[in-house]
Amino acid sequence: MDRRSVTVKDITNIMETIAPSNLAETWDNVGLQVGDDSWPVARVRVALDPLPNVVEQACQNNIDLLITHHPLLFSPLKTLNAATPTGKIIQTALANQTAIFSAHTNLDSADGGINDHLAEKLGLRNTQVLERVKVNDKCKLVVYVPKQYEREVSTSLFASGAGKIGAYECCSFRSPGKGTFMPGTEAKPFWGTPGKLNETDEIRLETVVSRKNLSQIIECIKMSHPYETPVYDVYPLVSTESAGLGRIGDLESPLHLKDFALSVKNVLGLYSLKVAGDPDLLIERVALCSGSGSGLMKTFFNSTAQCYVSGDLHYHDARNAEILERGLLDIGHFPSEHIVVRMLVEKLQKVMQEKNLDVRVDGAEMENDPFGVL
Repeated sequence: MDRRSVTVKDITNIMETIAPSNLAETWDNVGLQVGDDSWPVARVRVALDPLPNVVEQACQNNIDLLITHHPLLFSPLKTLNAATPTGKIIQTALANQTAIFSAHTNLDSADGGINDHLAEKLGLRNTQVLERVKVNDKCKLVVYVPKQYEREVSTSLFASGAGKIGAYECCSFRSPGKGTFMPGTEAKPFWGTPGKLNETDEIRLETVVSRKNLSQIIECIKMSHPYETPVYDVYPLVSTESAGLGRIGDLESPLHLKDFALSVKNVLGLYSLKVAGDPDLLIERVALCSGSGSGLMKTFFNSTAQCYVSGDLHYHDARNAEILERGLLDIGHFPSEHIVVRMLVEKLQKVMQEKNLDVRVDGAEMENDPFGVL
């Protein structure tokens, strides 16, 4: 890649290899939030949140692309008012040509993502996914096209979003064959004789499509295909992803809950953390989830782990842990996820060096936990 031609799209393609967007939860909104794929990029900054002061400082520092863990936009905007915090952020980013990109639950679930990083910091061994992600949003689309028309049809498909695999676009496979058909008396065939068996050279065009875009893409086939009645097949795909939410693994040596809690506090540099369970409970196996992990409590209780480490855990979670003789460590939302900044900076710096890209990557330095302890 030319050192002078790095764009937002080039960097987001790299992010797709680190945190594939198809790993994101259905309620999430990941990817480019503000900006243009074609904007040039010489400086990238990583932050946890796209807060007003974070975006403003990025613009002042001539940052071309701000990559955040939490998305700026979760729901569609009904209005774009610069007097609102979100509207002001968008206005500031656009005025300074600073793009904003989010990798959220896809980075949580990704192999080598934030949960793996947290597990590594806590010294877990033999780690596995706690709750495997269900990636079933892709289909294989096969359409049969008369020879010499395959380019026109494939171009239409790609323009509609078909053929995206990871950081690659316009992916397809073509194989030649012989098609047969007999038009009815009321048919208006592209070519061939009604009432007679006809043969023609056709191309079997295969590509991958998203389920949510399937109806739109089929309409594109009908619009671009020369046949009166295009023939196509749709096959659901089975995911082979090994990624997922949370992690579970073994401690190098068993520790009592109190000692393990102190170890976690020290490793993560925490001022405080909350502990639920018998302080003398022996911990050999640990489950964890970055961010708000209460949604995986049932999975934890059904696992072989004696302790669960996460943030935003609830009162009744703690009571259930006591009843089931398990331990909980609530390390807070911010501390469990802010480690993503340094992790992602190092990953991106390594890729820039390997690809010989003249792009500087750094991390936001002004972010703090919104909660304090008195």
